Amino acid sequence: MKTFVRELINILLIVLGILSAGMGIKGFLLSSHFIDGGVTGISMLLSSVLGYPLSILIPLINLPFIALGYRQIGWQFALKSIIAIAGLSVCLAFVNYPDVTPDKLLTAVFGGLFMGAGIGLAIRGGAVLDGTEIAALIISKSSHILKVGDVILILNIVIFSAAAFFLGIDSALYSVLTYIAASKTIDFLLHGIEEYNAIIIMSEKSDEIRESIVRILNRGVTVFDGRGGKTGKQMDILYCVVTRLEIGRVKNVVNEIDESAFTLIHPLADAVGGIIKKTALH
Repeated sequence: MKTFVRELINILLIVLGILSAGMGIKGFLLSSHFIDGGVTGISMLLSSVLGYPLSILIPLINLPFIALGYRQIGWQFALKSIIAIAGLSVCLAFVNYPDVTPDKLLTAVFGGLFMGAGIGLAIRGGAVLDGTEIAALIISKSSHILKVGDVILILNIVIFSAAAFFLGIDSALYSVLTYIAASKTIDFLLHGIEEYNAIIIMSEKSDEIRESIVRILNRGVTVFDGRGGKTGKQMDILYCVVTRLEIGRVKNVVNEIDESAFTLIHPLADAVGGIIKKTALH
């Protein structure tokens, strides 16, 4: 039953993602000749330059990347992605979205917001509307130099450079703004306000701090044996994972017990398991 409900939620997320991405493309970007990054951006650029229907180019260009995704990630991911991209294609072909605004700045920002929301919702549903990250993952695995982020950056530099040549500098710069808005929206949807951070605390009163964090925040704390590099004093080093909203509470706990404690905070890409609260991604 839980699996059935979870899959229904995934389908709903994918459908909402399709509608949102369609709104971003047809309701904002197309009329101003702006593009997004990645495979979607390539499709939009080719459609603008060659005149081919975008509803055909998007699935056509994404298909090879979905095939790679099938080999690397699995058939369920590939099937969901094929259905999602086909749904976006149908949406672009037949749904009549309003042309929301002629203002270029609003078009770039909100076009990117709707595009990012669509891609992010689809990812939360277990599919992709854009095969860029699959391509980046494949390339990075075969290269000892390039990482996923490097591949995506290089690809987008090429895309926006081509946009500057074919569509003009203004359209290319607005398109970069669209991509930034889309990327930030995707990050927010995938991580949200519950983006996790690791906190390292070094204090001579580590036992009191640990007890307070466990009692007040109901968070797990890992304890490492350590010693000060300058003083040579033995002390326990505390390591815990909290959301951004809880960082201030941890700081307050530490300062109330030991104002001289050394606290180090850094963001995490993800955190699963343990005493953490997180909405699972499927």
